[in-house]
Amino acid sequence: MSIKSSVLLIFISIVLSVCNVSCGPIEKGDYSKGSTTIYCDEGFKNILEEEIQVFEYHYPEASIIPYYVSEVEAIDALLENKTSSIIVTREMTQEQKDYIRAKHRLVVKLHCIAVDAVALIINKENPISQLSMDDIKYILNGRISNWRQIGWDNADTIKIVFDNPGSSTLKFMKDKFIGENGTFPKNAYAQKTNGQVFDIVKNDKDALGIISVSWLASDLKTAREIPIEKRVHNLKNGSDTISTVLTDDVKILKVSKPDELEGFKPYQAYINSGEYPLYRKVYMINTGSNATLTHGFYSFVTGFIGQKIISQTGIMPYHVHTRLVELK
Repeated sequence: MSIKSSVLLIFISIVLSVCNVSCGPIEKGDYSKGSTTIYCDEGFKNILEEEIQVFEYHYPEASIIPYYVSEVEAIDALLENKTSSIIVTREMTQEQKDYIRAKHRLVVKLHCIAVDAVALIINKENPISQLSMDDIKYILNGRISNWRQIGWDNADTIKIVFDNPGSSTLKFMKDKFIGENGTFPKNAYAQKTNGQVFDIVKNDKDALGIISVSWLASDLKTAREIPIEKRVHNLKNGSDTISTVLTDDVKILKVSKPDELEGFKPYQAYINSGEYPLYRKVYMINTGSNATLTHGFYSFVTGFIGQKIISQTGIMPYHVHTRLVELK
């Protein structure tokens, strides 16, 4: 039986990375005490909150203070030395690295921590189940403006809903489908957060939400209902194979590549294989020295436990093996 035609469970097996960072435990010292800030693209708020909670449980004398902002604001904060750590979806340019070295005498360290997917979500009353890459392009450039044009007997205007004007999600979709000099149609609306996008889609049958898949994982929501002591125990001692389930509060659309009939939802295995086409890397960028709390948290997120936490969010930890298991 073809894997594509089977009912699948998606399992993620986390493996220890030996590249770029040490994945061993962080010894207690100056880099596990005090406080530090991190600026994070708001789309990855769910991930960072869990990382911080588990890290601070391990190191109770440490305090990580997050600021959830647009990706542009996060990069600007690093350039202006307002923070020594950010989470974004693009690498620093050489010009930016040189500026930080010359202006602040700091060295930029960068590590890919995950591979994220941009998910398309609609109200559960909407019968559409799949969009092609061309459909998405025409929706975002205004050529398709109502649901009837893509198969639903509903002439209402499609309400395109993004998180915020400076977000990495909006920039990713603009770069991929419209181009640097293009503009979104009048039926595209920016909110302030991914949570607002989710709530609008949940209550508006005409909405098309564009959101990071990390906001759609049921596993992380379930995990947070477990006391922190138990969660930490499970992360350390439980099986490194988990199943990620996406929410059913909204409908998550399949997306098909050009010239392919079959589309895929943004499950982790399909992100990893590239069969789900709307994916991008997530980077943690750090200018803190090895003896600082900033670097201690950086080592935690890029290490085994930090990567295992990411696997609960619906996106791909950067260092993984995937297994597809067919259910008969």
